[in-house]
Amino acid sequence: MTGILDRLRALRAGDAPTHGGHVLAYVYDSGMPELDELADAAASLARPVNGLDPTVFPSIAAMERDVLGFVRHAVHGGRDVVGSVTSGGTESCLLAVKTARDLWRSEGGTGRPRLLAPATAHAAFQKAARMFDLEYDSVPCRPDGTVDPDDLIVRMDDDVALVVVSAPAYPSGALDPIRPVAAAAKARGIRCHVDACFGGLVLPWWPDAPVWDFRIHGVTSISADLHKFGYAPKGVSVLLHRGRRQHRAQFFATTRWPGYPVVNPTLLGSKSASPLAAAWAIVQRLGDAGFAELTASIARVARDIRAEVEGIRGLTVMGDPVGPAIALIADTSVPASERVDPHRLADELAQHGWKIQHQPGFAQADGSKLPRSAHLTLTPVLERNLRGFRRALTAASDAVRGRGPADGRLLADAVRMLGYGADRVPGPEASWRLLRIAGAGSVKPDQPMSTLMALIEELPAPVAEALLTELLARFSEPR
Repeated sequence: MTGILDRLRALRAGDAPTHGGHVLAYVYDSGMPELDELADAAASLARPVNGLDPTVFPSIAAMERDVLGFVRHAVHGGRDVVGSVTSGGTESCLLAVKTARDLWRSEGGTGRPRLLAPATAHAAFQKAARMFDLEYDSVPCRPDGTVDPDDLIVRMDDDVALVVVSAPAYPSGALDPIRPVAAAAKARGIRCHVDACFGGLVLPWWPDAPVWDFRIHGVTSISADLHKFGYAPKGVSVLLHRGRRQHRAQFFATTRWPGYPVVNPTLLGSKSASPLAAAWAIVQRLGDAGFAELTASIARVARDIRAEVEGIRGLTVMGDPVGPAIALIADTSVPASERVDPHRLADELAQHGWKIQHQPGFAQADGSKLPRSAHLTLTPVLERNLRGFRRALTAASDAVRGRGPADGRLLADAVRMLGYGADRVPGPEASWRLLRIAGAGSVKPDQPMSTLMALIEELPAPVAEALLTELLARFSEPR
């Protein structure tokens, strides 16, 4: 047994660090080791339990009631707000879309419904549209990542099954104009989902945050992830609906087979109870006051990082983010020789021991573009390491200032010369050859990513998606 665990430790040694705040994406470190210990113990106690059937394991229903009740209170839901615990944000988003589609059909909708969302809405909604056969209507945003509510409202029609707004949007940190969009949706009989998977357990305690939750009457559902700023292990999220009828439309139930009656509130059947137990324990431990204290720490981190960026020539914060995300972009108000390219910055920061997330520039449906950026997820633990991060941010900016963005045009031209484009994508072997030419045959936590991001920006989306699919698929192929 010791040898097996030693091998696992050796495998984990190649991972980016999950604690200490040095990875500003994917991981959510409260800075409280006792929460990790509590979560581990709770998860272990629930490990043998199957979340499929709470009539056999009533602890599932009891923990779910408590977790849902806490989140419902945080987002100002009344007694009519009910919901389910899911396996993560993607499942919550999928279920919100599936529910809206089914209700739209039951209320007389015919043909193929539309899912309406700003361009910055999470990609999970594109996945949902593909899986449940909705047309995905992406509304262009301003260069700062905000969306004009009128641009969403003017597209609301009888074929819209759901409009999605974010609190906040992950790529930019911008809080969407939820109040006017939800009001317009309500007036037209359209459901409005607030995707608060990222901010749902921060914004309730964020200083001076605009109203975004169930206090707005047109909001019909909200998703919030407990494995993000609920500090629980992956994967556990909450999807709340206004009204039992809407919640029940989320379920799958059948007695039309010779086995046991199947009733699934979520997409999964059998599922681990460990993440739920860990989330339940953390909610019990922190309570409202604990979440408020951790959120206050994040707010101080956000303020201090924005102050640091203001003093770095050539770099700026994208828009005016609200909550635990900041996106950094080049300051185009200064000459190109003084700009800090965010992807070069992200590569350089990795050499200083800090990992921020590259986000490619994005061409929107109307031809306008959102700038390339670097995403920072801010967590409470970063406050104790903030001085080191600020020093690294300034040093890395100084090191790359004036270096132009990576250029993917040459490789993109080669891809096109080979005949690949929106109507013809490379297969697995061709994709692998192209990735190796681009220097992306392997990826490590500290590997420069600027060239790959530049290539993604230049390629037609179907080709870029084929390459990235191949890259990820090769990682886990048996050797």
